[in-house]
Amino acid sequence: MAPVRQVQITFDCASPRTVAEFWKAALGYVDPPTPPDADDDSWAACQDPDGVGPRLYFQRVPEPKVAKNRVHLDVRVGTGLVGDERLAALEAEASRLEDLGARRGVLLLADEENESCQNMQDVEGNEFCLD
Repeated sequence: MAPVRQVQITFDCASPRTVAEFWKAALGYVDPPTPPDADDDSWAACQDPDGVGPRLYFQRVPEPKVAKNRVHLDVRVGTGLVGDERLAALEAEASRLEDLGARRGVLLLADEENESCQNMQDVEGNEFCLD
């Protein structure tokens, strides 16, 4: 079996620092050690302070976002919760993230197979879910 590899999740964006600041606040991440040549806004990064979660990297690209993400993050705020308790946790986190610049999408209510989740977009429109 191959050894477990660490991954970095990379976001293409217009303003790397703005998007990185959103995700730092959303996830409780921190700035990584910054190399001396990091004075422009061509890239930014943030990382889990405990080193458990993946590093997030944000790179400036010239083209705007035009389609739905093929990959998205699920921010786990309702793990183990069901019904009204889960909906309350999703609502509280969605409200907190809206204050940081996120936008709400569709609230998907629980069915026979899945628990409720809230679709969201970050400050540049990248989709993610509160799960």
